[in-house]
Amino acid sequence: MTEIHTPRLLLRRWHDDDIAFMAEINADPRVMRLVDDGSTRDLDATAEDIERYEEEWDEEGFGLFAVELLGSGELIGFTGLSVPEFLPEVLPAVAISWRLGSQFWGQGYASEAAQATLEFALQDRGLDRVISISRLSDTASANIADKLGMEVERETTHPVHGFPLVVHSIDLTEYEG
Repeated sequence: MTEIHTPRLLLRRWHDDDIAFMAEINADPRVMRLVDDGSTRDLDATAEDIERYEEEWDEEGFGLFAVELLGSGELIGFTGLSVPEFLPEVLPAVAISWRLGSQFWGQGYASEAAQATLEFALQDRGLDRVISISRLSDTASANIADKLGMEVERETTHPVHGFPLVVHSIDLTEYEG
């Protein structure tokens, strides 16, 4: 089982009892406002999402980690890697992403988890390049990408929803760990 420990977090594979906690995060309109079309997700949709995350782990050798606080064991969201099939123009690529409950914003958890995930991607999984895709208006995600040492690669448009996106990237030669 793949686990990553940071000073404050545990990044791990998903458990069945994570579904209800992640569904609470996905039901928050503040969290979901910049995800896809901005719709919240219910318990069933969240269960389907987590099943897909686990399938990607099995198929690709990477995926989205459940992120929990060390000490309390509280699930605070996810970070991890996925193939961004929805945006064919960037393929082949592996994207890093994150989603935390709003009560955990502004505490550095997303940056801490994303940094550990980037190290996992480049050092453990041997990927030579990682991208991040976010809405152009998502300054919080742009700040995290900047902290990771990622550079703006391109701006584009979401192929289904039509809003502007920005793609950040970093490759192994730029990564300093």
